[in-house]
Amino acid sequence: PEKTARTIKQQLAALAPTLEQLGKQKKERINKFADIMSRIEQIRGEIAGNLEIGQQVAIPQINEDDLTDEKLRDFQSQLQELEKKKRERLKKVLEHVSTVQDLCSVLKMEHFSIITEVHESLDDSVGKDHKSISNDTLSKLDRTIATLNEDKTLRLKKLQELATQLNDLWDLMDTPTEERSLFDHVTCNRTASAEEVTAPGALALDIINQAEVEVQRLDELKYSKMKEIAFKKQTTLEDIYASAHIVIDTAAAHDKIFALIESGSMEPTELIADMDSQILKAKEEALSRKEILDKVERWISACEEESWLEDYNRV
Repeated sequence: PEKTARTIKQQLAALAPTLEQLGKQKKERINKFADIMSRIEQIRGEIAGNLEIGQQVAIPQINEDDLTDEKLRDFQSQLQELEKKKRERLKKVLEHVSTVQDLCSVLKMEHFSIITEVHESLDDSVGKDHKSISNDTLSKLDRTIATLNEDKTLRLKKLQELATQLNDLWDLMDTPTEERSLFDHVTCNRTASAEEVTAPGALALDIINQAEVEVQRLDELKYSKMKEIAFKKQTTLEDIYASAHIVIDTAAAHDKIFALIESGSMEPTELIADMDSQILKAKEEALSRKEILDKVERWISACEEESWLEDYNRV
């Protein structure tokens, strides 16, 4: 028995290094499982939004009865899939943040407060590894972009309406090019789509307000300006009739123009359009009478020449 006991002790002593090595390998395997499972839970928590930025998950419980290579590969595969998903989400978050910044630039809005209202980690000073990639953050970014795009569309529509009004008023009052060019930043996007408007500050509220003030100023000015333009066109009309030897009541025409402008019963644009129409008709009528007038003038000239010859022969 003593010999047997000694033999067992010797065998155990011989196995001790192996057992120690196996224990060490098991511990390393457990640590490896723990590391992979922690990273899996970390990413899941970041996606779900259950973790604060920088917060670490608790060390998970490891099933020491199943530390096989197959199980390890399964967890590694899960981790790789989640890491890929995290990269894709981070890319999407950064793209959304960039879109918000671009929209804020066009609208001349301060993007910092808008971005950090979505999540404080989206500030430029926070590194990529600490950006929120949660479902809630992505959802809020989507809503923020939708709201900014809606604002952009509404502002562009308003600015285009004002640009059209400006052009109409300029055309009505024969505004010189130099004066119109002062509002190129307003009229340059008159036919642009929302996607085409990307210049910083292009849809700023102060630009819209500036255009509104100018439209109001021109609208008030057009009535006094209309008198000048209308009477100028009336003079043109009278000259055409005079050249065609057509007699019109100029005093009555002047009184009518004055009354229409003062009463406001006719839009200035309509009045000018009506006068342009009268001028066109007068030109057509004058042209149709030109041949007859030319014949009359030639006949008068011939009569005068004949009369002169008769007077000459009598002398």
